[in-house]
Amino acid sequence: MFYDLGVRAFQRGVLEVAKRFGYAGIAVLLRDEDAEVLLKDAVTRERGVFYGVEIFADSISEMKDKVRAFSGKVDVLAVHSRKDEKFNRAVLSDFRVDMLTKAVEAELSAVCVRYAAENAVALEFNMDAIFKQRRKERAIALSRFREMLTLVRKFKAMVVLTSNALSPYDLRAPREMLALSSLFGMNTAEAKAALSEIPEGILNKRWKREREKGVEILTVEELEEQEEQEEQEERKSRRRNKRRRSGRRREKKKRKA
Repeated sequence: MFYDLGVRAFQRGVLEVAKRFGYAGIAVLLRDEDAEVLLKDAVTRERGVFYGVEIFADSISEMKDKVRAFSGKVDVLAVHSRKDEKFNRAVLSDFRVDMLTKAVEAELSAVCVRYAAENAVALEFNMDAIFKQRRKERAIALSRFREMLTLVRKFKAMVVLTSNALSPYDLRAPREMLALSSLFGMNTAEAKAALSEIPEGILNKRWKREREKGVEILTVEELEEQEEQEEQEERKSRRRNKRRRSGRRREKKKRKA
């Protein structure tokens, strides 16, 4: 069964088109300020329509406040990424978050992707970044997707393929999503998992249940302290590697002399 967890607007006909394409369900991601409408509609929703919130925040503390407010109340709890390393790390360190949206555009570091894998936070690969672009822009987008896929494979992070549909015309059939993902190197098994097993697991809270015991939600201060310690370790590691390289160069010069 296939799912699209990245529908940004629920217009008349979206569900019908999605079912005709072969989707078992779609998740409508509404902005956090539309929460009242979201929760009201969730009571009378159609079969196959799931509701999620996409949190937009300007700071880590604001993000955490909003996550706390929506946690456990929606089918998909997502946070919109930013080109801000500390912010993305904070999101991906929060076990309550289901998905980081527009993850490729955020140009995540290896540390962020590792956090995503450790905390079962899926990374959104929005395919509209490919099919809505032309030539040079598409080439740039494909390059970014390839780079992110390399990190995802390294740390075994979860990926969700979405259409980012704003209308029924923006939806893409699963077979087209599979074809698009192959352009940046995703194999068929990975792409099918990103459209079926992983989205279904998010909706069922499968990984959250499996990892729930022993999970500690860090405060902003604790998270910043942890990040500082990791950055110090990274700096020490770089200095050690630099000394080793310098030593090897000196040894080569001695042998040549």
